[in-house]
Amino acid sequence: MPTDGMPLTSTPHPAHRDANVLRWLTAYALSLIGDAACLVALGFAAQEVAGPAQVGMVMAAGAVPRALLMLGGGVVADRFGPGKVVVGSDAVRCAIVLGIAAALWLTSPGLWLLVVGAVLFGVVDALFMPAVGALPPQLAALDQIGRIQGLRMLVIRISWIVGPPLGGLAMAYGGAAAALGAAGLLFALSVPLLMALRLRPLPADDQSGAVAPSAWGELVDGLRYIRRHRVIGPLMVSGAMSELGTNGLLTVGLVLLTKDQGWGPSGYGWIVGAFGLGQAVCAALLAVKGRVARAGLVQNVMLVVGSASVGALAFMPTLSAAVGMSLLSGLLCGMCGGLAIALIQTSAAPGYLGRVTSAMSLTGVGLTPLSFPLFGAAISAWGAQPVFVIGAAFSTLGAVAGLSSAAVRRAELPRLPGRKHTGQPAAGPAQTPSRAS
Repeated sequence: MPTDGMPLTSTPHPAHRDANVLRWLTAYALSLIGDAACLVALGFAAQEVAGPAQVGMVMAAGAVPRALLMLGGGVVADRFGPGKVVVGSDAVRCAIVLGIAAALWLTSPGLWLLVVGAVLFGVVDALFMPAVGALPPQLAALDQIGRIQGLRMLVIRISWIVGPPLGGLAMAYGGAAAALGAAGLLFALSVPLLMALRLRPLPADDQSGAVAPSAWGELVDGLRYIRRHRVIGPLMVSGAMSELGTNGLLTVGLVLLTKDQGWGPSGYGWIVGAFGLGQAVCAALLAVKGRVARAGLVQNVMLVVGSASVGALAFMPTLSAAVGMSLLSGLLCGMCGGLAIALIQTSAAPGYLGRVTSAMSLTGVGLTPLSFPLFGAAISAWGAQPVFVIGAAFSTLGAVAGLSSAAVRRAELPRLPGRKHTGQPAAGPAQTPSRAS
C-alpha cells in the first residue's frame, strides 16, 4: 500500500519491546488516568457547591471547546511538529489542574472557577490529543504501527479501569483538591517521558509543501486531503458512521436496556465489562501480532459483524447471553478499530498527520456525545429493540462505504523488505532520531 513518502526504516525491536514506544505508552497512560481522575474530581467538586444541573455543566464545559478546537489542534501539530506541541500542551494541562487544586485547597471558590478551569483544560486538550495521537509514525517504523495501535487500545482500556477509582479514592481521603492534585502529579510525570522521546524526523513531501499561509487555509487543505485520499477518506466516513451508530447504544442504550430487562446496574456493569474485556484481548493480540493480512478487507468485514452483534444485544433473552454477545462485540469492534487507525496513519502523508489524527478524534470526542440525547429520546418513544437495530444498521452502512472503495479493500499494513517480501519499495536510509522537545 502506498505510504505517501513515509519512510519504511527498520527498528531493532518490535514495538512492545521498544523502550521509545514504551515511554510514549507510559506517558499516554499517565495522561489518560489523569483525565479520568480529573473528570471525577470536577464532578464531585461541582456537587459540593451547586446542584445536579451545574454538575452536568461543569463536566461538559471541557468537552465543548475540545470538540470545537480539535481540528485546529491538528493544524498546530502539523505546523510546529507534534513533539513540541505534545510536550508544551501537557505541561500547560498540568499547570491548570494543579492551579485549580491549589485554589480548592486554600479557599472555597465558587462554581465559576470549576467552569473556567474545565474550559481551559478542554482548550489545551484540543492541542494535546491530536499531537499525542500523531506521534506513532515518528516512534518506530511503519511496519510497527499495528502493534503500537494495539498497545494504545490496551492502555486506554486499562486507564479507564484505573482512573475513576483512583479519583474516587483521592476524593474520599482528601476531597476534590487531593484528587485534582493527584491528576496534576500524573501529568507532571508524563512530561519528562514525552521530552525523552526520540522522534524520527518526518520527510518533507510535495503535498504539504504548498500549504496555505493561514491556519484556516491549512485546515481546509487538510480536510480536502482527507476527502480526496482513496484510503483515508472512506475509512474516515466508515469510522464516523460506526461511532455515531454504536456509541449511543453502548452508553445510553445499555443503561435503558438493562433497566427495562430488570438486570439493573450490576447487569450493566457486567455487559460493559465484557465489551471492554473483548477490546482488551483484541488489543493485546494486535500488539503481539502487529500485522493482519488484507487489513482493509478484514477491518470492514469485522465492522459489519461487530455492528450486527451490538444490535443483537437488545434481543438477548438473559443477562448471561447479553454478556456473551457483548464480549463478542468487543472482540470484533476492538480489532476493526485498531486496524482502521493503523491503516489511516500508515497511509497519511507526513505533513498531514496532525490534521488526520484530529479528524479521527473529532467524531468520538465531539460529535458522538451530541447523539446521546437523541438515542435516549428514541428509546423512550419506540423501545430499545428498534433503536438498536437502526443504530447497528447505520454503523453497517459505514462498513459498506469502506468496502465500496477498491483501495480500501486492497489496503495492507506495511511490512519491511528483508523480513518477508511484499512488493514494498526498498527502505531508505535510517533517519537520525531527535528529541521530542
